[in-house]
Amino acid sequence: MQRLLAVALFLAASWAGKVFAQPTVEDVPLKDWAVGILAADWRDGQGDPIDAFENARRDLARAFADVGFSSENITHMSLRPREFGGFSLSSREVFDAFGKQAASATAGCLFYFTSHGMPEGGLVMGREGVLSPDQLNGLVGQWCGERPTVVVVSACYSGVFVPALAAPNRMILTAARPDRSSFGCGAGMIYPVFDNCVLDSLPDADDFVHLASLTRQCVAFRERQERLWPPSEPQASLGDAVEDLFIFLNFDHPGPAP
Repeated sequence: MQRLLAVALFLAASWAGKVFAQPTVEDVPLKDWAVGILAADWRDGQGDPIDAFENARRDLARAFADVGFSSENITHMSLRPREFGGFSLSSREVFDAFGKQAASATAGCLFYFTSHGMPEGGLVMGREGVLSPDQLNGLVGQWCGERPTVVVVSACYSGVFVPALAAPNRMILTAARPDRSSFGCGAGMIYPVFDNCVLDSLPDADDFVHLASLTRQCVAFRERQERLWPPSEPQASLGDAVEDLFIFLNFDHPGPAP
């Protein structure tokens, strides 16, 4: 049985699959997690260059390091071409780098993708086309196997990724439900709204489940404040085998200055 949550509320959903061993918090310290962050596009709806995804990639890497993930185990990359300030990497180079990072940091995995999403389902991968939910599921399985895994897909219509990615050892967070767009990917935006809310929520979040709840509240507030409609309604899925782990695996916040 899989538990779907609209952040704090857990909804029952069926899952038929392999039973995973329940990890303990001691088995998966955050400093030994692999983190892969990808800014998969660099354009707005008219094809003009924007910085929102790049800004999110860079600052999310720093923010995850600030809550206990080792900076040495964080790989953050971009498909932005060299002529627009990027590195002209291919998706294969990025995926190989994520796989190597996951092989070297073996406690667990966090993969975060920020880009545009397609109504028919998929993540825009720059000029290389669209990554489907099933393709991403296969990649995540290759990279992290049965270890505890968190996958974040920040894109329009990204709720379509939940059924394909959901597994007993995984927590899935998406920026929108399957039939809704997310916001903040246009010219002049510093971050997409969802990524901005993750960044704003991390300093106060106790753990992954709390982060999901705070992020959803933040997104709803921002959308009401800016009159963005219809609401994106970020989604989340929490696997049975890691439910306790992701509630009690605390982020590491620095204490108050003496």
